[in-house]
Amino acid sequence: MPHDHRNPGPRRRATPAGRRRAEPPRRGRRAADVRLRRARGVLMAVAVATTLVVAATALALGPRSAVVAAPEHDESLQPLAWAGVVHDRASAALEAAPAPTPAPAPDPTALPAGTGTGKRVVFDRDAQRVWLVREDGAVARTYAVSGSIHDNLDAGRFRVYSRSRHATAFDYSSTMKYFVRFTRGDNAAIGFHDIPVDDDGQKVQTRSQLGTALSSGCIRQLRPDAQALWRFAPVGTLVVVR
Repeated sequence: MPHDHRNPGPRRRATPAGRRRAEPPRRGRRAADVRLRRARGVLMAVAVATTLVVAATALALGPRSAVVAAPEHDESLQPLAWAGVVHDRASAALEAAPAPTPAPAPDPTALPAGTGTGKRVVFDRDAQRVWLVREDGAVARTYAVSGSIHDNLDAGRFRVYSRSRHATAFDYSSTMKYFVRFTRGDNAAIGFHDIPVDDDGQKVQTRSQLGTALSSGCIRQLRPDAQALWRFAPVGTLVVVR
C-alpha cells in the first residue's frame, strides 16, 4: 500500500545506542535540598550568636578573665575554681597593701601636759623624773631622780623657800649638797639635793638606781643635775609636783 505523505505525523529524533535521556529532577530531592540549606543557615546563625555572647562576656569580665582562664590542653595548669581565684586575689591584695604604721610609743622624757606655763621645775612621781622648764616653755634639762618611798608628798604647786649648799639628814645618818627646799614633811623639809653620802663616805644609792623611789622624803639627783637645778631655781621658783 502506498505511503500517505499528507499526514506524516511528528518526527522523533533518533537516540544513539547506549545513551539514555536525562530524567527531570524529582520534587522530593528538591525539597530535601531546601531543608538542608535552611539547616545550614540556622547553624550558622547559632554559631555567630554564640561567638557574640562569648566576646561580650570577655569584655565584661576584663583582664581578670584572661588571668584565670587556663588553656584546657595545657595539663601543667591546674583548673581553678572562681571562688578560689577571688580568694587568692583578695589575699594577694591584702599582702600587697602597706601595713598600718603603729602609733609611736609615748616619749618618757617628754614634758607632761598640764604643768602650767612660765619658768618652773616639774617633778613626776610616777615617772621619777624632773624637768627644768624655761620662761618660754622650752625644756632646759630633764633627768631621772629617786623620790620618796613614803606617801608624804602630794601633787600640787609649790615655791622654793630655802636653799643650802651643804645639809645633813634629819636623823644625822648622811649628808648632801645643793639642797633646794619647796615644802615640808612630817619630820623635815622636802626638796631636791644630790645623792647623800653616809658616815663612811659611801653614796647611799647608785646612779643606775635613779628612776626608782628610794629616799625617805626628798628627791635625789646626780651631782651635775643637782648643780643645774641649784643654778636654775632661786628662792620663789615655781615647783610643780604631779
